[in-house]
Amino acid sequence: MAKIETDYLIIGSGAVGMAFADTLLEETDAHITIIDRHGKPGGHWNDAYSFVALHQPSAFYGVNSTQLGSGQIDTAGLNKGYYELASGSEVNGYYERVMHQRFLPSGRVSYFPMADYLGDGRFVSLLSGEESTVTIRKKTVDATYYGTNVPSTHVPKFSVADGTALIPPNGLPQLWQSKGPRPEKYVILGAGKTAMDVGVWLLRSGAKAQDIIWVAPRDSWLLNRNTTQPGVEFFDQTIGGQASLMEALAQSADANEVFARLEKDGVMLRIDPQASPRMFHYATISVGEVELLRTIKQVVRMGRVQSIDAHGMTLEQGDYPVAGNAIYIDCTATAVERRPVVPQFQGELITLQMIRVPQPAFSAALTAFIEANFDDDDTKNALGRPVPLPDDIKQYPAANLTNMMNQMAWMQNDKVRHWVNASRLDGFGKTIAGIGPDDADKMATLNRFRANAMAAAGNIPKLMALA
Repeated sequence: MAKIETDYLIIGSGAVGMAFADTLLEETDAHITIIDRHGKPGGHWNDAYSFVALHQPSAFYGVNSTQLGSGQIDTAGLNKGYYELASGSEVNGYYERVMHQRFLPSGRVSYFPMADYLGDGRFVSLLSGEESTVTIRKKTVDATYYGTNVPSTHVPKFSVADGTALIPPNGLPQLWQSKGPRPEKYVILGAGKTAMDVGVWLLRSGAKAQDIIWVAPRDSWLLNRNTTQPGVEFFDQTIGGQASLMEALAQSADANEVFARLEKDGVMLRIDPQASPRMFHYATISVGEVELLRTIKQVVRMGRVQSIDAHGMTLEQGDYPVAGNAIYIDCTATAVERRPVVPQFQGELITLQMIRVPQPAFSAALTAFIEANFDDDDTKNALGRPVPLPDDIKQYPAANLTNMMNQMAWMQNDKVRHWVNASRLDGFGKTIAGIGPDDADKMATLNRFRANAMAAAGNIPKLMALA
């Protein structure tokens, strides 16, 4: 049995664990040990489908010390005019470089891939079976609390009859290897961003819209990517979008009105303008993608799938026949579990959660800064309140209130304010700081944001009471 000593034991080398380790490495002289079940850093990116990409600009992702991507604006495709979105393969390569060119050369990071954490400072190699014990001088850091789940690693909650073709999105680009007949129908199971990615990929890869069936148990509101762009050139869209958000939160009587106002202002999108979305998971999309997905007319809203067989599907609200040779694409995995928020700092345990949504990397990096620069758990928890992740749209105001409370706490603390404003993962602080008092139009947008922020804080408790 191997014995190891370290200051911090980080469980998980995904986006959250890597961002935390990077800032801790920068801010302290601590020794860090990272363990993960995967063979490479990057967490769920190792299991994702090949055509996956970030939803928001690469500028907001990764670790604070190292830029992801080239900082270019795309000139073609559905993301044309916006900052680049790193592909899954780019993200995987990025995390490998961070590990092997920054972490390990520091001499203060030990990395154990293909290892399963057993608890109490013990882990076992998934290859050799050898168990190791870790003496942890400071803290254990749980970077796996949300239990990220992707289609290729989850078990479907519905039954599948023998001979029925069910694949994760990972299998779509390999269809050319199939010796069977060409599918006549492509049935997308699920309504989240993965399902949207699959719909876009199918249509752009040559599938006909009339051959696609989309099982969407719930419709979702979506963030317009237009409002998530860094840089002064996008000031009106991004900061203007935040001003619209504050205005909607300040003036609306319920969550439906909040989203209706945000749709009118171009902050939120929905695929079917006739549907009334009940879900919001911060999925971010372009107008071009929405227009493409609207060409899929066979959208089945009969609840979640219960079983599939040669004749079709049994759904919560009845049977739906599917004629011809069909292939089902399972997009039903819950990417991020909605788990109860707990204090991040509890003695010798740090449980990483998002303290600004929807930015897991920024949240983990800032949490590491707080850990390194403040002494007691009460102070740390006051600066890093986990945001309750919304599922139903009625929970959206509560998430915004915690976001606002955290931002206010950060701006009132000199150390944290300086770090946030300098952080690569923040982006918008620099945009706001670059606006001069003589720029009347942009100052008017900032004033609209500030004027409505206080009113929003006063009205959000009323919206939360309706949830």
